[in-house]
Amino acid sequence: MATLSKPKFRWHIAVFLAPAVLVYTAVMIYPLFNTLRLSFFAEIDHERVWVGLRNFRTLFLDPVWSKQFWNALANNFWFFLIHMAVQNPIGIALAAILSSPRLRFAALYRSAIFVPTILSFVIVGFAWKLILSPIWGIAPGMLDAVGLKFLYQPWLGKQEYALTTLALVSVWQFVGIPMMLIYAALLSIPEEILEAGECDGITGLSAFWKIKLPLILPSIGIISILTFVGNFNAFDLIYAAQGALAGPDFSTDILGTFMYRTFFGFQLQLGDPHMGSAIASAMFAIILAGVCIYLFGIQRRLRHYQF
Repeated sequence: MATLSKPKFRWHIAVFLAPAVLVYTAVMIYPLFNTLRLSFFAEIDHERVWVGLRNFRTLFLDPVWSKQFWNALANNFWFFLIHMAVQNPIGIALAAILSSPRLRFAALYRSAIFVPTILSFVIVGFAWKLILSPIWGIAPGMLDAVGLKFLYQPWLGKQEYALTTLALVSVWQFVGIPMMLIYAALLSIPEEILEAGECDGITGLSAFWKIKLPLILPSIGIISILTFVGNFNAFDLIYAAQGALAGPDFSTDILGTFMYRTFFGFQLQLGDPHMGSAIASAMFAIILAGVCIYLFGIQRRLRHYQF
């Protein structure tokens, strides 16, 4: 009997993967584990000392630290919920409209909606800060031109409006991403399915709700988890528009700005890399928990629904 030869190790695969693995390890894996390691230490008498979970107990239980942490976490959830409730439904609606074969200049509309996505956070933050300024902004004049000046408020200067305003600015900038992903998903639906629906009298809006929407649910799930991860990593827009103190009175403070002030220090606050690493580790745990819930809970149900 002929002996079965062992499969040869494919060295060319390792050679081609090695550069990407090395770069990813250097810029992602190593910093992640080093941050987790720093969170278990503290600076005592100019020496790094192992303190275990003390930094986390301070972060969650100390009155001063916990107040800032829970405020930032609550703001982060509100920031995320606005994106889920406004950005993604608008993105889905725009994709459904732009996928219509009867719509003229669809490519132009897609490009115009997607352009803000490629703009810098700093440009967007400063631009909208100028637009909404009650002194030199154009928002009061534009509302006055249509007889709605009474609706104007210094939205970035009031605690009850500032975070929601910045979340809506972020929605304006990134609505093109869910739009394009859903647009691609709609185009991938086989024409045979739509034609079968037309034979049964399912056309127009009814076809979208009964045929297209169930088929694009996996794409909507991916968009939702990307929105979750992106919002809980947010920092740039808040920092550009409101600064590291995330005013007024920390009403726009999220985990990203809280971690930045703690790690690097700001004004009279001295930087503490160990407490900053504890905040970053907490952010990582929150994001990981959300991703796991999606992967092992929601995604399985979506697959079952598809079948």
